[in-house]
Amino acid sequence: MASVDDSAPGRRRVTLVALGVVAVSSAVALVAGLLSWTPAPTEAARALTGDEAERLAAARVATYRDVRAGVRVVLGTGAGRTDLIGWVDWSRPLAYLGVGGPGAGRDRGLVQATPTAVVHRPDPTVIVAPARPPLVPPGDRWRLRSLPAGRGLAGALAVLFGLAADRTGAVEPLRAGGGRWLGRDTVGGEQVDVLQAAWPPTGRTDGTPTGPAGASPGQPTAGGADPRWWVDRDARLRRWAGRLADGLPITVELDHADRPALWPVDALGGRSGLPRAPTDEEAARLGRLATRLRTGPGAAVTVAAPLGGTANLRGTGWLSWSAGVAYLSVAELDTLGRRTLLRRDRAGFARADVPVEPGTAAPGPPLPPPPDVGWRLAGRPADELDMLVDTALRAGGPPPPADATVRIRGDRRADRPVDVFEVRHRGQCLRYWLDRSGFPRRLELRTAGGAWAQLDLTPGPLPAGVTPPAPKPAGPKPPRAASPPGKAGGPVRAG
Repeated sequence: MASVDDSAPGRRRVTLVALGVVAVSSAVALVAGLLSWTPAPTEAARALTGDEAERLAAARVATYRDVRAGVRVVLGTGAGRTDLIGWVDWSRPLAYLGVGGPGAGRDRGLVQATPTAVVHRPDPTVIVAPARPPLVPPGDRWRLRSLPAGRGLAGALAVLFGLAADRTGAVEPLRAGGGRWLGRDTVGGEQVDVLQAAWPPTGRTDGTPTGPAGASPGQPTAGGADPRWWVDRDARLRRWAGRLADGLPITVELDHADRPALWPVDALGGRSGLPRAPTDEEAARLGRLATRLRTGPGAAVTVAAPLGGTANLRGTGWLSWSAGVAYLSVAELDTLGRRTLLRRDRAGFARADVPVEPGTAAPGPPLPPPPDVGWRLAGRPADELDMLVDTALRAGGPPPPADATVRIRGDRRADRPVDVFEVRHRGQCLRYWLDRSGFPRRLELRTAGGAWAQLDLTPGPLPAGVTPPAPKPAGPKPPRAASPPGKAGGPVRAG
């Protein structure tokens, strides 16, 4: 017969298991409660008073004026539930979230998003509710993503961006029966009114960005109720619950005290700075840029270009300002077995698609350029990658206009301090990362999709075979552009 001391560990194990079951059950009940919550019937639901209508109409402005807030989102229910935790900065605007939960699927990991672009750092190990993201985001493995508008993660992002607005909407539709008071509750220790009204709560839209690619949470599905808004006495929104356009339930909790400054990843522009006009020394350094480049040996080049909605291009190669030649090998991260050779010289652009040997991730371009791979010639840039390469070569021409240039921040590149200058000129937004010697360690181009493509430069001698004339394609010679983009200072247009 076992003694009391012998049986004590067994009892402790049983007790710990029981406590674990209770904890899991409590967490499940909490999530279910967030999604199915209805206020305690302290009073019968009724029409909004004038004060309640005014606070509801102003709730999104109060959120916008808080600039940033911590967020917790529960999307869906049961085995299909997705959990999101992180922050939203409505002034940029930028969302930074950890994504997990049983229904997260390929969305697991870290997400940063603007109203027009989403980048994702996948992490399939995040099965349960995600941890809060690190304030300084990891620098690698971010991918541009295209999400179906109004559904799942895209719909949740649309809600988050849409919960803030820079102006108060009309109050009269709410006073005239466009909303209802449902009860009172306590959120974060603060007493709130639970109100019900359509999205947005004024019954109109005001042009506020609502989500990637213009997505919006949509109206409730047939037979569904309007969203619910938990609003405190200062018109601050504390919680929101509703459904996406496809009927998926969503609940958002806002923590207005959790508001750190967010750090966008490189693909979304990098960390914030304090923009100002260049000093005299900085302006002189920009003015000497062309001479510095034309008299140098050239540079090795690496490219990271998130283009369109889904293209994640990576490449390597070389560039010579004195010869006016760039030659790169570029591949899509998710497309195996193929790469594109890209060459730009004073005659224009040449491209050729070539196979990649198995096990080779991102090979450099072959030297000399192969003459018989079906080169396609063009006189002008065909896409934003061409424009980035073309702009890099043009850095050896006239300096950027002083009145269109601002210094946005200091940074580091290749273990050197750099000044990051932003130039807005002829419809382009370009950034130069100049070190103290005046060499551009990085060039960035803002793409039409709102992301940033980077071209990193390392000065040094070019290998033999980079600068000879480009290979010619078979067949008739294409017509030459009247004003080739290789001419310094000429216009750049997507062709």
